Formats: sequence, C-alpha cells, structure tokens
Amino acid sequence: MGCGSCSSGGGCGTSTAPGAVPTGCQDNGSCMTSGCNKLDVYDWLSDMDMPSNYKPFEIVEVRFKGSRKDFFINSENLYLEIGEMVAVEPSTGGYDIGHVSLTGELVRLQLKKNNVGIDTVNKKLYRKANDADLAKWQAAKDLEWETMHKARNLALELGLSMKISDVDYQGDKTKATFYYTAEGRVDFRELIKRMAESFRIRIEMRQIGMRQEASRLGGIGSCGRELCCSTWLTDFKTVSTSAARYQNLSLNTLKLAGQCGKLKCCLNYELDSYMDALKDIPNNINLLDTVKGNAYLQKTDIFKKIMWFSYPGEENWIPMPVAQVKELHEKNKQGHKVEELFNPVAPEETTVEKSKIYDYENVVGQDSLTRLDERGRRKRNNRSKNKNVRPRISSENKETTPENVSERPVKKSVDKGSTEKKTAPQQRQQQAQQTQGQQQQQQQAQGQQQSQASSPNATATGATDEGATAKPKKRFHKNRNNKNRGPKPPSGE
Repeated sequence: MGCGSCSSGGGCGTSTAPGAVPTGCQDNGSCMTSGCNKLDVYDWLSDMDMPSNYKPFEIVEVRFKGSRKDFFINSENLYLEIGEMVAVEPSTGGYDIGHVSLTGELVRLQLKKNNVGIDTVNKKLYRKANDADLAKWQAAKDLEWETMHKARNLALELGLSMKISDVDYQGDKTKATFYYTAEGRVDFRELIKRMAESFRIRIEMRQIGMRQEASRLGGIGSCGRELCCSTWLTDFKTVSTSAARYQNLSLNTLKLAGQCGKLKCCLNYELDSYMDALKDIPNNINLLDTVKGNAYLQKTDIFKKIMWFSYPGEENWIPMPVAQVKELHEKNKQGHKVEELFNPVAPEETTVEKSKIYDYENVVGQDSLTRLDERGRRKRNNRSKNKNVRPRISSENKETTPENVSERPVKKSVDKGSTEKKTAPQQRQQQAQQTQGQQQQQQQAQGQQQSQASSPNATATGATDEGATAKPKKRFHKNRNNKNRGPKPPSGE
C-alpha cells in the first residue's frame, strides 16, 4: 500500500473514479505502515489532553510525493488531523495538494531540527482539499508515468547523456518537475522547449544524485527490508572503503554496493564501535621474529582481542592475545628472538550431554517408529530357517510297492516322537552316510554276481539266481523296525 504522494502511487482511499474500488488501507496516510510511513514522525502528543487556554501552534508540516516535506502557516486555524489532504501555496503560482504529516508542538521541534526559523515560514495553507481538487490532483498523477516515458524518448532523440527517473506534477496540473541523474552538466535548453510544446505545462528540471534517486524510487535491500534512505534516513553521509576495512569485511564491490551503485550507508552504522575497539589493538605489528622463523599476522579478532599468526608453509594458525603480542614485539625491538609460538588460548573441548526432552510422557515405550519393522524381520528369519530344514516322512506312511522300491533312494526312518531340529551340517552328514551305504550295497551285489558266475551250477539254475538276487533287495527295502522279526506264520496255524 502507499499514499498517492509517494512513489508507490495508489493512495489510501483517495480513488475518485465512479464505481472504482478504493485503494490502500483507507486510513488516510496515518496507518504507520509501508509507504504511508515514509519519513514520518510519530505524534506522541496526539492522545494527551492540552490545557484549556492552550493555543495550537499555527505552523503545519505537509508531505508531498517522495521524501519532500515543507512547512506552511495555518492562518485560518483549521482543525487538521494527520493524513488529511490540504491545498497549500507552492513556490510558484497556483496551488498544490499534499498530506498533513505533523501538527502541534512537535512541529516546533521539527523546525529546530531542520534549522528552519519560525519567521522564515511564509507559505500559507489555503484550505482542506475538496472533491474537485482531489479529482484534478488524481488526473495529474495519472499523467506522470506517460509523461516520463515521453521525456525519455525526447532526451534520446537529442542525444543527451541523462536519465529521467521521476516526474512530479503539481496539484493543479499546471507545472511538472522532472528529476534526472547525470554524470556532469547537461545542456537541456532544447529539451525544455520540446517538452513545453508537447505537454503544454511549465517545466522544471532538477538534478539529483544516485542516492536521492534510490530514496525517491524505493526498493528492497539485501537485508530484506525497505531501503533506509526511502523510509527514515534523511542525511547522506560519505561512505569510504576504509569503513569496510576497519570492520574486516571483504572488499567486494558487489556486496558492499547498494541499489544506488554507491557504498551502502549501513557501513557507517557500526563503524564507531569498531573504532573504539581498535584503540587497544596495535596496527604496526605484521610479523614476529621467533627461533623457528618469522610468524606473519593473518587475522585479527577485534572484539575478542586475539591476533592469529602462522609460519610460512604451515596451515595451522596460532591465536595469541593482544597483550602477549605486545610483549613479544617489545622483545623483537630489543633484538631478541622469542621462543616458538604455541597455542595458549586453545579452546577447551567440553562435551555436554544433551538430555532428551519429550513433550509427552513415554509410559509404554512406544516412541520408536521402527518397532514394527523389527518384529517383521524376526518372522522372516524364522520362516527362512524352516525352509532350509527338509520335512521328515516316517516309513509307516510310505507304501512299499515294487515301483517305488526301485526308484526311491534308501532313507533312514525317523521316530514320530522325535522333535529335534537338525541343522544344515547334520543334514549334509546324513546325506553322505546314505550315499556311502548305497555304494557298499552295490559292491556287495557285484561280488555276489561274480561268485555265482564262477560256480558250476550257475548256468543250470538261472531262474533261481534271479530270485535269489531279488530277495535281498526286498528284505533291504522292508521296514527296518521289523527286519529282525521272522516271517509271519500262516493264518491257519
């Protein structure tokens, strides 16, 4: 938001167009925020009751566009409040429209602050602005943007090295003031003639500096706040690079320069504190002559009063208090070399255990977010272990048919009541025993066949031999629990 008298335009509830939406905060410039607070003064006497015989101070402070302010005599003793629009006497003919920025006894202090005498104030305050005055003032403000661009084009046609940054119309729309910046003097007589012909108004050219231009246009600084020159700063003091050097700032023009292209005004804000702290720090000590060699100054902590030295080719810096540096420098003046520098002010490493502070009472112990993941991992591990263990089948449930006798490998029986779990090494050992038993059986069968072939009755009793060789296999694949039992007796016995 912003008042119509400032560079942001708009106005606080001063829109005169029929059916238009009112702009601004509707507080008539007294909202004390943003553009309405530009170079404003807080009237701390406004809520105080004055004596009955008190005569109000007749001089009033009025604010115009940008940071321009002036004092006027309220000869008719009109009751005025801060933010009201009034018609005042300008330096030339006609009248101008502005906002009342201060009334009462504080105006007397403002006159004293600005070194303005009460007798030197001659301009008069005519009246409160009526609807016709506000309509003409609003129409004049609407022409400023178009007029500025036309004036820039005229300056480019004439080849003038100048930059027109702002235009300020008078309230009665009879005069316009053009603010421009240039490096040197500019002959703008031909420019004034052309502008007078095109605009049909009185022209006034006023040259300003880079900082005044930034204060009129406004903006946001690198700190994130509005520019100091456009909100509260009135006097522009010179700023040099020595201010940055005293504060140990890097001499980077991009960081030290403001929006105006000059050094930032805030470099002077803390300069006095740094200058007071530098009184105790010697400025003529750049190296110390030691037994190990010359130690050169690398850095100075102004407020902690510590100077950092280092030897050539070494990366470690040695901090030394200022008092000790002065003593060592005095010894060097006498021609004595000091001992090797060490770290007398090394910071002590203290580990402080930070206690966990909970914003709730942990009664059950359910503050861990991964408590459910641990349970899932345990279940998955148990399942993988069960998959590695092979299922055990008892021999009672197996059917001993001639087909599965010849196909299935020989396995040992497992008792039903055994609930012991075998691990992977035990399973490998069991498999190795089974394969070894099969190899022994094959060797025995081959030996029996060879012995039968060598006997003379081998050819005659071929059929019985086949039965003889088949019987041991059937006895071997029978249930081992019953292998020691004899043949079952016939059912008739």
